[in-house]
Amino acid sequence: MLVATNTNCQITETKLLGQSAAKESLYEVSCASGPGYLLLDSAAPAATDCLTLAASAEAALARDPNADVGSQCTLPANDNAMAVFTAFAKEAGVACTVDQGRIVGAKSGGAVVYEIGCAGVDGAQINKAGAGWEVVNCLELASAGASCTFTTPQEQAATVKAILAGSDAASCDVSQVRYMGKNANGAFYEAACNGADGLIARVNTENAVQQVYPCATAQQIGGGCKLTTTPPAATPNT
Repeated sequence: MLVATNTNCQITETKLLGQSAAKESLYEVSCASGPGYLLLDSAAPAATDCLTLAASAEAALARDPNADVGSQCTLPANDNAMAVFTAFAKEAGVACTVDQGRIVGAKSGGAVVYEIGCAGVDGAQINKAGAGWEVVNCLELASAGASCTFTTPQEQAATVKAILAGSDAASCDVSQVRYMGKNANGAFYEAACNGADGLIARVNTENAVQQVYPCATAQQIGGGCKLTTTPPAATPNT
């Protein structure tokens, strides 16, 4: 059934959950790594991972506490959601201490999207894309009108503060941040600084600061600063 459903799992335990009148059997399996699965042995075998089942059940019960959520995973080895989220984050290159995770939904092609919460820093949404992973950090999602459940503004400010360390803007005591977008030259972040003028920083793909623009002179950078109210630089008399 694993081969027939193209499911990657080194089985460590199996359990027969039941059989229908049509002789279709339902099994639960745990795997050496990653989530476990429910496997339906039928003319068209199907595999559904335990994380997806649990997320669907949680959503159904939130809508109706008496909802029938169907078969769920019960093997102790499949009570491993945080271990799975941590492993997925590591595979995706999200370098943080994972403290929370959840399934957000699925993309049009069926790829499951996970939210990863990080201790003290910005989180991300990740999904498997072919042989690799797609990663979108929560700051970038916020610029598109979306939000992350597990990431706070303070964690995002700490993330940008760390990016600015060692640059001309290292002294900025970051209070608010905003992802502004990116172009061929890099990505742009605005930072409001406690007790000082705000700034816009351009960073490369390794998050190294390439240039810092004070808000007073950054009106031409993506429409200028939005988090800091700074009068434009005075124009010299002619």
